[in-house]
Amino acid sequence: MRVATWNVNSIRARVTRTVDWLVREDVDVLGMQEIKCKPEQFPVSAFEDAGYELVIEGHSQWNGVAFASRLPMTEVETHFAGQPGFLKGHEGPDLPIEARALGVTVGGIRLWSLYVPNGRALDDPHYVYKLDWLAALRAESERWMAAHPGAPLALMGDWNIAPTDADNGDPTVIEGVTTHVSPAERAVFASFGDIGLTDVVRPLVPTGYTYWDYKQLRFPRNEGLRIDFVVGNGPFADLVTDAAIHREERKGEAPSDHVPVVVDLLDDALAEGDDDRPMIF
Repeated sequence: MRVATWNVNSIRARVTRTVDWLVREDVDVLGMQEIKCKPEQFPVSAFEDAGYELVIEGHSQWNGVAFASRLPMTEVETHFAGQPGFLKGHEGPDLPIEARALGVTVGGIRLWSLYVPNGRALDDPHYVYKLDWLAALRAESERWMAAHPGAPLALMGDWNIAPTDADNGDPTVIEGVTTHVSPAERAVFASFGDIGLTDVVRPLVPTGYTYWDYKQLRFPRNEGLRIDFVVGNGPFADLVTDAAIHREERKGEAPSDHVPVVVDLLDDALAEGDDDRPMIF
């Protein structure tokens, strides 16, 4: 089974490119971020004509996450338990939940498409929201794994964090000045490792960026960031046979500023049919 994540930066602007890539690369499941539309605005027919089913979570022209899959998707969740909300200028427990997380189960594998808050600036309330959002995701992931021992789980998407200095090639992204590289962001990303979740792509693809700003010739100069990840638990990592960052998708006409990150897994029937794996209800 081939699984991928891609911040498409407006699916309506890049539907042809996205579907063509899915078919050409024989991708079974794609988690998308920043679809920037409501479900009724999503270009569903182009995906269905190519043999993909869709699950979509979008509230407006901002944010938004989705899955396209050639395999059945079950146990759909449009946010994770404890996911904090955000509304600029407001505080409290009842803030609106943004369309940033979408969970599905495919072939016995639990997958999340995640668009982690950007943070905006180190002194912005959105930065605090980002850290709180990630802490809640970590807590819920830990709870879920305890409730489903041995079940494969992957958190895929745009994490908006460059975890190491090697992941930052953009000269405008500076520790102590901008988000994405602050000690607090890097610490919360690293904390997922404390509960048994790791970047399953890096061992196979140790270098390479996944995002290049449209400004200042960032892509031709290769001044990018590695901020898109597939983070999996041990049972998921055991299924991974190969991985790739599809850098070429940053080229051509009207590309997204992100590129796809792909992992190849052992046949999904192994995840479904292995009697040693627990069932997921």
